[in-house]
This record gives sequence, structure tokens and C-alpha cells, in this order.
Amino acid sequence: MPHRLSIASMKSGLRTKLFSAKELLDAHLAQIAKKDPLLKAFVRTMQEEALQTARAVDEGKLSGPLAGIPVTIKDSLHVAGQPTLAGSQLRIGHIAETDSYVAAKLRAAGAVIIGKTNCPEFLMNYETDNFITGRTGNPWNLELSAGGSSGGEAAAIASFCSAGGIGSDGGGSIRAPAHFCGIAGLKPTPGRIPATGHVPECVHPGGLLGVVGPMARNAEDLKTLFHVLAGHDDQDPFSVPMPVGAGDVSGATVGIWEQFYDVPVLASIQTMVRKAGQDLASAGVSVREFNPKGMEKAPNVWDFFFTRLSEPFLRKLYEGRAEEPHWTLKEFWAETPREYTASQVVEKFGERDRLRALLLRQMQETPLLISPAMSVPAFLPRERSWEINGKTIRLFDSTKCMTPFNLFGFPAAVIPYGFAENGMPVGLQIVGRPWEEDRILALAILLEQIRGPFPPCPL
Repeated sequence: MPHRLSIASMKSGLRTKLFSAKELLDAHLAQIAKKDPLLKAFVRTMQEEALQTARAVDEGKLSGPLAGIPVTIKDSLHVAGQPTLAGSQLRIGHIAETDSYVAAKLRAAGAVIIGKTNCPEFLMNYETDNFITGRTGNPWNLELSAGGSSGGEAAAIASFCSAGGIGSDGGGSIRAPAHFCGIAGLKPTPGRIPATGHVPECVHPGGLLGVVGPMARNAEDLKTLFHVLAGHDDQDPFSVPMPVGAGDVSGATVGIWEQFYDVPVLASIQTMVRKAGQDLASAGVSVREFNPKGMEKAPNVWDFFFTRLSEPFLRKLYEGRAEEPHWTLKEFWAETPREYTASQVVEKFGERDRLRALLLRQMQETPLLISPAMSVPAFLPRERSWEINGKTIRLFDSTKCMTPFNLFGFPAAVIPYGFAENGMPVGLQIVGRPWEEDRILALAILLEQIRGPFPPCPL
């Protein structure tokens, strides 16, 4: 069953002729045919094009660091000749003329793009559902959410329909699905992986928050994808020619941030975060408790940019149209639409920058942080409140460990590290300072080595 291997093992099997690129592709396509009718992770597959690529690899006409590896791409990123629907019926009929930056990089690396994966309408939800493809189920429990907005990507990877792929993250949209589905995902610094060809565009101001990044079943594969994708593109206003380093955590102090101030997390999640700290200390890593000062308002400032500032523009898309927006788009709209003045926007930018500088000062001696990804594991569709330690928290509260790092442009990864009371996987979030993705990945790999093999998805 070569489709169940890691990317590293797939590369080894292809190199030693244990299986061919076509055989590896066929195994993935068979898995998709078997599992996706239940999951609805795929918007579409690209079988003919994928077959041509796999044959080119087998015939020695195509090579590269991902030669023959089947991958997927979230349906918010252009793939030439394919629609980019971003979960919206308003985009039916669209065909991309050119590849997104990441699609072009995957092709150049020899990867076999097998399909595009599902997302909520215009990526505005922590669940994956829309009028076109429907709801994506969680491979660990189809009744539960796969997360959003990269839920289709996470479900495809967790269920062995894809070896890895590309998602995007403006408020946890890579990390929440990774946490829900028991896989690994990286939200890089804005511009580290150019987001050219993403819908909606990752330009100012949204590009301060939203990035594209790799997703895979383990951190080593995440690193392989990151090294392929990181680069410079002058069409991305955030992109810089930043070289990729080797990654080293020796001598670094890791901060353990158990919860966001008074927002409780489930006992199993808190225990997992503490255990990660203990595991690192036993491995000789310097670990200390980390409780940052002055960050209480960071999620609200994120919400201003991600939700409040974008809402008027999204509403206007539907003005005068017969179609209705999907609930995943409407859920976070205010009852009364509001327009903001230029002064209010400038003030929020200033608040954002001051908070960012404050956290950077506090991370000078603690450059790496470990925290929960969310307060809760995968939940039922449209479930929005939970009782934890006698306190009711809402969805917005449960994401407060993730959203500040979108606001500040800090890289963050999630890896699976345990299980919650409901039997669902629990992700550990690892945060670093801007442009230090390699240190995050090095720490993620170390933690996975300490953790040992993670149980495969049972679907």
C-alpha cells in the first residue's frame, strides 16, 4: 500500500524501483475512488494530467525533489486549465489561465498534482462546506468537522488520498484542520512562500494575515515541501529573497504557553502541552513557562482585519444577485453592516504594530513557543460553544491561540501529539519569530521523534 507511506518513504520506493510513479498514482486514485464519496475532500481530480506526469517521471523525462509524489492543492489556488472556485458559486465557469506560484513550484519539482481540495466560501470559516461540493467530513469520524478553511486538504492527506499538499491560513485555516485531522501543517511568515495566484488575493491588507503553506502527515515531509516552495516572487508584495536555513534548536529556550489567558482548554489538550514541555526537558532542551503580557486584545485586532474589514466587500459581491451566500460566508457577518473610516483603519494598523513589537521583545529570550492549537478538538458541524471547567467558551475564544500569529505575521506549525476525550487527534502548535520557519520545523521533527509514530487515520 504505497499510498500510506510518508513522502520520504515514497521517494525511497521510487528511487529503488520498489514501485513506479504510475503505480503510486494508481494507488492514490484508487483510495480517492474508495474514500472521497464519503469524505467530499476533493472538488475535482486531474487524472489524465496526473497520468501524463507520472509517465514522464517513469520515462526519465521529469525529475526533481518531488518527482512522482502525488500532491493536492486547495481550491483557492490557481492551477492552469482548472477552475478556481474558492467554494463560491459566483466563480462557477472560471478557468485559471496560469499556475499559482506554488502550483508552478510543485510541477517544477516533479510532483504529480492529482486534484484540488474543498474549502468554505471565500475561505471565511473554520468548517469546510459550500453549495458546490458540500460538507467535507473528518476522516477520523465522518460526523465531525474536518476544520476550515483548508479542511478538504487536511481530510485528503489524513485519509491517504494525497501524500501532501498546499493550504492557506488567514486565522488558523491550515492549523485548525491539521489539528482536527491529525496531520502536520505550517503557516509561514507572509511572503516566505509567495501567495501569487491565490483567491482572494493575498495583498494589503489581507496579505498581512493570509499566507499559503504546506500540509503533510509528518513534520519531516512538511520540511521537504517547505524547502521546495520557499522562494521569491516579485508579484507577491510581501515576498523577499530569504534563503532557507538548516534549522537548529540547540541552545534555544522553548516557552510553554498552556492557554490564552483565562480561556480554558480541555484537560487532555492542556496535559498534552505540558507533556511536550516535559518531553523536551528530558531531551535536554531548555524549557520555561511563558505567559506573555499585553496580548489580550490581539484576537480582537485580528478580527477587525480578517472579518470586519472584509465584510463590506464580500457583501457587495452578492448585491443585486439571485444567488445567496453560503452560511460559511455569512456566519461571521454582523447583523448591521458597518463601514470603517480611514482613521479607524490606520489606528488599528498602529495597534497591531505595537502589539507585535511587544511580543517580539518578550520572545527575545524565548524564540520558540509551544501552545494548544485550539481549546477543543474536532467538533460537530455548526457546534459553536463548549463548557470547559465550568466556563462557556465560543468558537472565537477557542481560536485565540492561533489568530494573534496571523495578526503579527509569525510562522507557526501544528503537529499531532495526542488524543482528546472524544478520541479525536489533538495538535500541538509551535510558534517562532518571523522568517524562522526552519527552527520551528526542527523542533517539530524533534517532538515527533520523541512522540514516536502517530496512529494512522482509521477511515
